Amino acid sequence: MEILNKIFFRSNNLKDINAEFLELKRKTGVEQIFNAIENYSEKSEIRYVGGCIRKILKKQKVNDIDLATNLVPEEVIEVFKKNNIKYYETGLKHGTITALINNYNFEITSLRKDVKTDGRHADVVFTNDWKEDASRRDFSINSIYSDLRGNLFDPFNGKKDLKDGIVNFIGDPEKRIKEDYLRILRYIRFFLNYSKHQHNESIIKIIRMNLNGFAKISPDRLINEFKKLLFSESFLDLANDQFSFEIISLLFPQFKNINLIKNLNKYAKENIKNIDFIFFLSLMIIDGSDNADYFIYKFNISKKDQKRILFLNDYFKNKNKKIFNIKNLWKILYLNGKVSLLDLINFQIFKSKKVDKKLLNLFDFFKDKEAPLMPLKANTLMTKYKIPEGKDLGLKLKKIESKWIENNFKISEKEIQKLLSN
Repeated sequence: MEILNKIFFRSNNLKDINAEFLELKRKTGVEQIFNAIENYSEKSEIRYVGGCIRKILKKQKVNDIDLATNLVPEEVIEVFKKNNIKYYETGLKHGTITALINNYNFEITSLRKDVKTDGRHADVVFTNDWKEDASRRDFSINSIYSDLRGNLFDPFNGKKDLKDGIVNFIGDPEKRIKEDYLRILRYIRFFLNYSKHQHNESIIKIIRMNLNGFAKISPDRLINEFKKLLFSESFLDLANDQFSFEIISLLFPQFKNINLIKNLNKYAKENIKNIDFIFFLSLMIIDGSDNADYFIYKFNISKKDQKRILFLNDYFKNKNKKIFNIKNLWKILYLNGKVSLLDLINFQIFKSKKVDKKLLNLFDFFKDKEAPLMPLKANTLMTKYKIPEGKDLGLKLKKIESKWIENNFKISEKEIQKLLSN
């Protein structure tokens, strides 16, 4: 504490801010990490940093907790082992260890300074200098530190910038962007969430001049940063900010339906935070062409998520399948599963210009339904109907299943006998 007080300007904190930090301590168990590290040695220190502080200052919900420490990663691991704190080596090269307490994840990163940057990642060395760590960060509002009780240490006046609604780069904006071009996308996210002003013309010029730098950014980093933007408080403000909208359109040319953001119906606006990321991507990329296939290839989408996207893509490419009635939806539930069915209904709901109550009712109806169970198994045909094992058994079972589905998942003994005799 003494070391930090000498280095940083100590801001005056309101009682309600302190109360928010105390509540964070109470409900997450983060105090266990603070105590473990601060008791490691006389000089060991740990602080909250970045997003969780911003959100507390802005009275927003805290959904992730980042911490910084003057211990090196090996010492952090030693502390966690000694104190029986579960951890993962999530980014050891860059000094990040993730601790897990009470189902909360805490990212603990050692203080760092950059020694080399190339626009996509930095080579770092660890330091015990908090000012050096703050200086390598991108924005003043991202370089605010706090102790467990909510006393802020704020070397670049980030708290004031947050209050004034100013998104300030630390140091030369172009230099900071060229260190890591992903900071352009981070600027858009912070601007939409915290700015009370128009974009600075010089920042606009610098960003436009450096967009080609995104060729260096891996697709994983790019899509993960966009995900943070989507689930941030002010994502829908993207529709009203021409420059931010332009940048997102340029960075993600596969978002063929991005104008949908500007024309969401009332229900879609109110529920966009409740949808998952893969469903949102489906809304953006499915346009009846091969665009979805290209997106999946470029961004290395998992097999499970590919299946969801491609189901919707195939459904809307095949116009003969656009029979949106209850019978067909039951069939989809049986053949494709509940996730695909609800995605399909939701897709129509979000794409509709007006709120469609019929679709909403269908969604409510099916969200608690389970797929019907086929009444006959291969073993039943073999024992009850004396059908020998082999290719013919499979063909007959398939015929019975098709008839059962066609009859709204009902089939009589007479129909079974007829199909077996053919």
